[in-house]
Amino acid sequence: MAQQHLEPTDASAGAVTADALAGYLRAQATEFLRALRQHRENGGAAAGGSEASVDAARALRRSSRRISASLHTFRPLLDPDWSERIRPELAWLSGTLALEHAYEARLERLLLALHRLSGAMVPTQVDVVAGSRAAGAAPGPQKTAPANAASGNPGTPAPDRGNLTVGAAKAGALLDRQLTLARTRAHSTALQALGSSRFHAVADNIAVLASEVPLSQTAATTPLPPLAAAAEDRLNDAITALPLVTAGHPYNAEALIHGLSPDPSPHPQDAPWHQVRLLLRLHRYAREVLQDAEIVDVRLLTAGEALDRHRDASEAAAAAAQAARTPRIAPATAYALGVLHADQRHEVEAARFAFQQAWQKETVSTP
Repeated sequence: MAQQHLEPTDASAGAVTADALAGYLRAQATEFLRALRQHRENGGAAAGGSEASVDAARALRRSSRRISASLHTFRPLLDPDWSERIRPELAWLSGTLALEHAYEARLERLLLALHRLSGAMVPTQVDVVAGSRAAGAAPGPQKTAPANAASGNPGTPAPDRGNLTVGAAKAGALLDRQLTLARTRAHSTALQALGSSRFHAVADNIAVLASEVPLSQTAATTPLPPLAAAAEDRLNDAITALPLVTAGHPYNAEALIHGLSPDPSPHPQDAPWHQVRLLLRLHRYAREVLQDAEIVDVRLLTAGEALDRHRDASEAAAAAAQAARTPRIAPATAYALGVLHADQRHEVEAARFAFQQAWQKETVSTP
């Protein structure tokens, strides 16, 4: 549970609480500007380019998310016109900068899973790196998985290794083409965004925020802890509504059957979990405002990591299913993609179970 260290007892304490929010927002705005300067000094190529440029883009996303989340959770303390104008712009920026990395990580995840499941030669990480450089993107980590490595999911049925081996290489090549194209487009979109007047307007607003936070007229008498507690309540309500009983089973047949249907719409079981992931992030950032950001809640951290894995596996499964709908692909290729999809849906279930186990533990905070 959130530790409410700043519970106000009078108007002066409320003023201190507002000052705490202002100090947090100024610090995040300063981080944003520092990352932007570093990004421009190192090529400014969105998520591509040098390692320093990649780190800068990540820092831009990180500070954008924290500022946007704070504007949402603590909006009664902020000028409403300014807050409602800048918050969607920060969400746009963070989402745009995240796409290229997401496609790259998804491709790596799927290729490694294909290699693990089949033992066949699929497009290796060397191939992915070469394609990334050709597209102007940064190379990802060059890792390979052992051919017989365990998936970490005992519920995954053993595939027909012979048929899978035949189709795995072509399935990997198809995924490589589709996701590399998507990543290249995301790279171009990020470049255009960072050079647009829309982004410059966001940067100008953040520059002002670094020195002056537009608080509302009632900010001095509005305590932060109840607003942070409301964010925690929304998270707990969303978790209570999750099908944790279903998540406790190693095999969720309903999830697998839906994923293999011809319907390309998002998986209906995934949306509530994605929402919990967002609410958990809002809760974590609200805690950062109320207390020292160096204090780490192990329970929240572990639960958040499980939800990140859930999101990654869910999106990877959707990419495999989308590739399987490619017209006129060979049956062996379609079979390999079907096995890959099933493997990633099992990873989704494993992540849900891991979240359940993490969330039921007692809260433990460590400095």
